[in-house]
Amino acid sequence: MDDVDTARRGLIAAVLGGVAAGGFFTPASTYLEQFAPLSGDVWAATTDEPPGTVDSEYGPATVQYDGNRVPRVEADDEAALYHAVGYAHGTDRLFAMDLQRRLMRGQLSAVVGEAALDSDEFRVQMDFAQAADANWGALQDRDPEVAGLLEAYADGVNAAREDQSLPPEFVLLDYEPAAWTPTDTLLLQLQISWTLTGSFASLRRDVLAGELGADAVDELFPRRYDHDSPILRGNSGSGAASATPGRSEQASGTSRVSSDFAGWLSSFESPPGIGSNSWVVSGEHTESGEPLLANDPHLSLLAPPVWYQQHLDWGDGWVRGVTFPGVPFVIIGENDAGAWGFTNAGADVLDCYTYETDGDQYRYGDEYRDFETDEHTIAVDGAEDVTVTRRKTVHGPVVEREGEQVGVAWTGLSATATTDAVHAMAHSDGLEDFREAVRDFDLPTQCVVYADRDGNTYHKVTGRIPVRHTDGERVPGWQVFDGSERAGEWPGYTPYGESSWEGFVPFDAKPGAVNPGYVGTANQRIVDDPEYYLSEGYSPPFRGERLNEVLDDWAGDGEAGTTPGDMRDLQRDTVDTRARRLVPRLLDAVDVESAGAPFDALEEWDYRMDRDSEAALAFAVVLDAYREALYSDGFADADLSEDYWPNDWVTVTLADDAEWFDREETPESAAAAMRTALDAAAARVADEGWTTYGDYNVVALDHPFDQPFLNYPRLATDGSPASLNNFRRDSDAGSSWRMVVPMADGADASVVLPGGNDGDPFSDQYSDQLRAWADGQYYAFDREFRGPRIEFGGGE
Repeated sequence: MDDVDTARRGLIAAVLGGVAAGGFFTPASTYLEQFAPLSGDVWAATTDEPPGTVDSEYGPATVQYDGNRVPRVEADDEAALYHAVGYAHGTDRLFAMDLQRRLMRGQLSAVVGEAALDSDEFRVQMDFAQAADANWGALQDRDPEVAGLLEAYADGVNAAREDQSLPPEFVLLDYEPAAWTPTDTLLLQLQISWTLTGSFASLRRDVLAGELGADAVDELFPRRYDHDSPILRGNSGSGAASATPGRSEQASGTSRVSSDFAGWLSSFESPPGIGSNSWVVSGEHTESGEPLLANDPHLSLLAPPVWYQQHLDWGDGWVRGVTFPGVPFVIIGENDAGAWGFTNAGADVLDCYTYETDGDQYRYGDEYRDFETDEHTIAVDGAEDVTVTRRKTVHGPVVEREGEQVGVAWTGLSATATTDAVHAMAHSDGLEDFREAVRDFDLPTQCVVYADRDGNTYHKVTGRIPVRHTDGERVPGWQVFDGSERAGEWPGYTPYGESSWEGFVPFDAKPGAVNPGYVGTANQRIVDDPEYYLSEGYSPPFRGERLNEVLDDWAGDGEAGTTPGDMRDLQRDTVDTRARRLVPRLLDAVDVESAGAPFDALEEWDYRMDRDSEAALAFAVVLDAYREALYSDGFADADLSEDYWPNDWVTVTLADDAEWFDREETPESAAAAMRTALDAAAARVADEGWTTYGDYNVVALDHPFDQPFLNYPRLATDGSPASLNNFRRDSDAGSSWRMVVPMADGADASVVLPGGNDGDPFSDQYSDQLRAWADGQYYAFDREFRGPRIEFGGGE
């Protein structure tokens, strides 16, 4: 296998990566010295069975597990319900919860040593912990009832922590977790939001313009992809464009930060492949006459998974679906009225600022202001503690490294009402209730789809999106702003406090559709002509155009025949529209017949990335080699790593007459690069001994500790980074939860996780759904709950 496959995912990869951020791979030898001896304590930590009864001051509740370790939690009182939910999370996923908490607080070095210092220093400077504190204070004032549910949940987590042996990971690292708090839950919500919206793209573009020149940046990094498959086609519902793509103004050699600094900051973003698919089809186009909804969020694939399944019943209502361990409320799922799912909207909600400084002051307009400064000590296992000086401006934190600095504004640093919104979604009783909940969904920015049992369908862009102003004029956010000149201001924004949001995109101006016949979202451009600037960071349209193509076919058949099986088939669809664009050009440029198998199979290929396909293998390895041929020397000459290379939209559409090929260090044409790529791909296939795509496209999901008893089995699977059946082998990202929900009476949701719901590596449910996921199979969510049962009540 190649270097990417043989690289071992180490502890630091997980702690730096969090739910889905980072992308570091570290050999096991770098962290095994942190392990306590493998003793009987490790094995003992995996043998606990849930107790039959648990005292609870919140009242009666029950937890009953099904055969996939999915809990059904029942209680008449919501506080009792969420106390029991906390107990289930603390029993099944406590280490994952503590890992994310330490990640966001900048406390990893205390248990893993100096290797985590970069991560800790970044997060301490960003001060996510203070943002979570602001959230908690605002929630207590705004909605004491929901705040009380977070307290009950935290008490449940701590009850499990005290009742049972700690998971083996704590034994291996030889530490005990602190008590869980409501602020920790809000901190995990920030981690999720950072994964989906934390982006330093404007800094990277600034560096690229300085190193490659404005013309190359405009050619290789277009702000707007030339396609006709936005989410909402022909009806943005929000007026004319106010911010059109413009030329890069940065002159060569004048970037405001170094490529090393921008690259360091970018390492704390999510890895490539973070996105999602979702779509909703109205009863007008379904066999049952009732709506259908599908969702599969694309996040890092981990052992155990990032999601946790649960079914909650509070007497006069219920909700089931998935949440992140550490967060009590169902995030994606269904209740007795309807179902909902999310995809990342790609909205631009982070800006970077430079300042004129003078010692401990920075210029802001006509005056110099003091940095808000404090000292923070990072504990480091096995080494001296490190003291970090935190500095903040009116915009937010100042992030510094080796003499370089930028100020950062991010919507997640202000208190939000997202917790209230997610709780309200579970209680929503139809479309109008759900829309009101969506209004409060401040963070992260998402495209939500909804269907209900009254026949309604809905799509809306959620989240707070800043409207930037310079000298009183609206400006787009694709640039690095001069903070001293008060450029790119966000009216209505208060970092580490409560914002008025008065200067942000109004809810009614965000794109959406009420009762569309069908709508599909796959992280592509939302609308062609938004009233407000939304983003330049949309994904290439490969998945979106395939989704629209199939939905259009269903609607154009003239028969209302779409079924839940059709929806599942579409989630399993492996057509890769990158191949549609590149393979015909490749066949014109090279002689695949002379290259032999598997490359000769490209001539009669249907562009499906199936594991038993020779042509899919040929395309994958040629594309890998083609990227290398196109960009390696040209970017290396500018001292830019492959992290700065263009995405696959540019790669498969770059024309022979592109100016990029006029450079001395680049190929003379796309065709020349293709010839080089075919030779390299043929050599690689021969060296590896691969015969079909399944030899290449292997799901290798390792536990952070990369120990055999913790890792998942290796499995071949279908799909690619650009197909609806989504899997990105190089970063182990893809469909992290598949869900198809019919609104017809008596029809069950079909679901599957890429792993198991139980975090215990010796549990039968640790990886029990993985093969079904890899094979594109599902199971009905509404199952019999006959597993272990816990009764809560009888507290003193």
